[in-house]
Amino acid sequence: MEMPAALASLAALGHESRLRAFRRLVEAGPEGMPVGELREALALPAATLSAHLNVLRSADLVTDQREGRVIRVRASFDRMNALLAYLTENCCAGSGACGPVSTCKPRKKGTSG
Repeated sequence: MEMPAALASLAALGHESRLRAFRRLVEAGPEGMPVGELREALALPAATLSAHLNVLRSADLVTDQREGRVIRVRASFDRMNALLAYLTENCCAGSGACGPVSTCKPRKKGTSG
């Protein structure tokens, strides 16, 4: 990840409602969740959530897909992991003192692990 992409991601996450939405989508896993369900979970007006999702979308942190009359939104785990890697690539000057940096690999529904 290059600095402009990292800055866009960090700026998008730099608002309480957007950070809450993104964390909720990460928690939902690769299946994501319908926008209406996310709106209810966050107790935000539809127009407000739509504006926040547009910011997250423009930073490539979320994607969405129409499923009939429902729009399902998903966190971009690849983008999130790239941001984490960017933030930690020089951790402890490469000494290893920070320990290993992990990435998020969400499980598919119905698997244990």
